[in-house]
Amino acid sequence: MNIVFVSNYFNHHQQSMSDRLYALCQEAGGSYTFMQTEAMEEERVRMGWGEVFRNAPYLANYWEKPEVCQQQIDEADAVIFGGTDEECYIQNRLKTGKPVWRYSERLYKNGRYKFISPRGLRKKFLDHTRYGRSRVYLLCAGAYVAGDYRLVLAYPGKKFRFGYFPACKQYEWETLWDGKTSRCGAGVSLFWAARMIDWKHPEVPIKLAGALKEAGYAFTLTMAGGGVMEETTRAYAKELQVEDRVVFLGNQNPDKVRTYMEKCDIYLTTSDYGEGWGAVINEAMNSGCAVVANKAMGAAPYLIEQGCNGFYYRNGHFEELLKYVEQLMKDADLRERLGRAAYESVRDNWNADVAAERLFACMCAELKGEKLPEFATGPLSKA
Repeated sequence: MNIVFVSNYFNHHQQSMSDRLYALCQEAGGSYTFMQTEAMEEERVRMGWGEVFRNAPYLANYWEKPEVCQQQIDEADAVIFGGTDEECYIQNRLKTGKPVWRYSERLYKNGRYKFISPRGLRKKFLDHTRYGRSRVYLLCAGAYVAGDYRLVLAYPGKKFRFGYFPACKQYEWETLWDGKTSRCGAGVSLFWAARMIDWKHPEVPIKLAGALKEAGYAFTLTMAGGGVMEETTRAYAKELQVEDRVVFLGNQNPDKVRTYMEKCDIYLTTSDYGEGWGAVINEAMNSGCAVVANKAMGAAPYLIEQGCNGFYYRNGHFEELLKYVEQLMKDADLRERLGRAAYESVRDNWNADVAAERLFACMCAELKGEKLPEFATGPLSKA
């Protein structure tokens, strides 16, 4: 089995799955290549995302040898395609009927009303709808992806739950739990990590800190990340007089973020529908945090079972966010129950190895003309 993954650039959210696909292809006497179509943005490099380049033997840069790379895409047994809007890379495969596994976030992050645009509908027909009976499959990187594609009548019966799969770490639960801040007698710790931009809403954790302080809770809120809203977010903390409760770390690399997750009691993530997935949810759950997430994030409805392994709140409903956080502030047993269930959800189901192995099995079956294996939950279950 020879697989090529065509995307804009490689990052740590794709490395674990790529490592497993590479190993599976090697075991089967084939090859796996991650084909980058562009260089990573400088902002991502500053955040430490570029560090994953060091240990990946399967990377190729399309711009360095375009003819060789295009031939490799055209001749592969299976191609995963996502992260770039340039359809030219897979046109030959679509024309010749070779299998393509589209890896897609939402079509309509800014509102499904946009699907009625005649120009947009024509493009969706050309790129997607007309391939409904072809060997094209959709890996839905988010809970709202399948609904968007249903609007344009694309890929009926061939839409599968998927996502992004950062590294899944293995812990002894008691050791992880005993390392949480509140277990050390230091009050409850809340953590938020993201770029400080409008649709990630860094102002919401500050507003929450104000409400918690007014209610008399003992806590610390740590915020990692920088961006255009960092200055206004710091000013908002000063306005609400919570500077004594909020720690601003600035940009941190992914490894440092994971270290903070391992220590924190409650992880907050507040992005709206602009967040197609939100891999911080995977990472925080894997770190045994009690997660409270905005349901608008694509990962939230897939990964979080409400009240079982975390909480999600409706977009724009601050009172729901506050309610869930207050429940967790008051109840250490609830934090432990949700944190442990969150860890087990990622360890046992929503991780890169499971995703890669299921995808590889589906690709092998498809190549042989066999029925694709079916999965009840998790990656590659029907969306």
